Amino acid sequence: MTSQHDFKGKQVTVVGLGIEGVDLVRFLHTRGARITVSDAKPAEGLGARLEEIAGIPARLSLGANDPQDLLAADAIFVSQGVPLDLPALAEARQQSIPISSMFKLFLELCPAPVVGITGSSGKTTTTALVGEMFRCDGRPHFVGGNIGVGLLSHLADLTSDTWVVLEISHTQLQLLPERNLNVACLLNITPNHLDRFSWDEYRRLKARILRHQSGDDYAVLSYDDRETRALAERATGQVLYFSVGSEVPGDGVFLRDGWAVSRRHNREERLFPIDNLSLRGRHNWGNAVAATAVASACGLSPQAIARAVDGFQTPPHRLESVRRLGGVAYYNDSIATTPERTLAALRSFSEPLILLLGGREKHLPLEELAEEACRRCRAIIFFGESAPVLEEAVRRAADRQPADDRPRLTRVASLAEAVAAAQALAQPGDVVLLSPACTSFDAYDNFEERGADFRRLVLNLAQEVERSPR
Repeated sequence: MTSQHDFKGKQVTVVGLGIEGVDLVRFLHTRGARITVSDAKPAEGLGARLEEIAGIPARLSLGANDPQDLLAADAIFVSQGVPLDLPALAEARQQSIPISSMFKLFLELCPAPVVGITGSSGKTTTTALVGEMFRCDGRPHFVGGNIGVGLLSHLADLTSDTWVVLEISHTQLQLLPERNLNVACLLNITPNHLDRFSWDEYRRLKARILRHQSGDDYAVLSYDDRETRALAERATGQVLYFSVGSEVPGDGVFLRDGWAVSRRHNREERLFPIDNLSLRGRHNWGNAVAATAVASACGLSPQAIARAVDGFQTPPHRLESVRRLGGVAYYNDSIATTPERTLAALRSFSEPLILLLGGREKHLPLEELAEEACRRCRAIIFFGESAPVLEEAVRRAADRQPADDRPRLTRVASLAEAVAAAQALAQPGDVVLLSPACTSFDAYDNFEERGADFRRLVLNLAQEVERSPR
């Protein structure tokens, strides 16, 4: 461990006690740091997290982020999502107090080769599928990152023979060490998080994943996405494209005649029929070919790649089939926190749809979603903080359709009321789809909590219900 990683006796402030904050507190404690935890939430809002660090002699500064907690520190660690433009952080920089993160510290200390996967959508599915490909190939690996897994507690288990596969968010990319990612995969860059960043800032953040690569590393880029395709000119690693829309130039993975085909050094190999993928939607074809391109860059065998695709199941909250009740199928797509993700979900179904939209909006364009929802849905139910804005956008689109083709629109207050309303409207053969197009932060801490609540509500539905007329 270098001197910059020697925390013994140092005063270290951890800002934000989420998954990353807990991981940092535990790690820093084992390194002998004197720890202050600063979180804007009061103690009652951090009950479970506080239990996870019980017994560690950390000083708690809760209910607000006291600037003195930062300015008196020898080092500061911020959890992702904490705004880096906080005035106290700006002043700490002026005073040359080091500011880091769990992700940055992990990369600095990690002895293993690293795969990083980012994008506006598809990160978790692609990361999980790459992990399954490693498992099927019998290769030592660790899967973590922005999927609810602290990283520092796993450092002791890693060697130079282990491959580390990380899902990386845009906020984790804000703080990066000067360390290369052996394989950097950029799935797509589409408007997202515009409530926090400008479009140019967001694009630049995503592109940072390619930083510090050498000629021995790989940049895995979507050929179908204009933003990522354009980054090939700036890539310092070897470029592997992936595509579901066309054959790629040079090396990469693409679809031809229903098969995923890998091309490396002018040699082509058919790997698996895309119909073997159990995941719904064309967007998941993209995730599958992206994972295949990453696996190819890591030297995994074609047989392992095909086996992984054949047996892969969707991670929770991503077009997750919850149950079928009275001939109605219920799907949980709580991960859809942007209109673009909801559009992909809508295009994954041919059945009549009852769509549940709502949450807290990110100030993203709604026009395309509204038009597509009106074309594809039999009914749309709006809930939560953004319900009035969403309903207005959909009504404008519906007014441009013939009266007989317009979906039935309903506004309720909560997700629980939305599920009840959906069951009342649903008929055999319908799909009830939670794909909210918004964040969960008006009512839940994260999309996982919202998805779990939807699952609970659906599983508790009674068989019989008085149905509303069509």
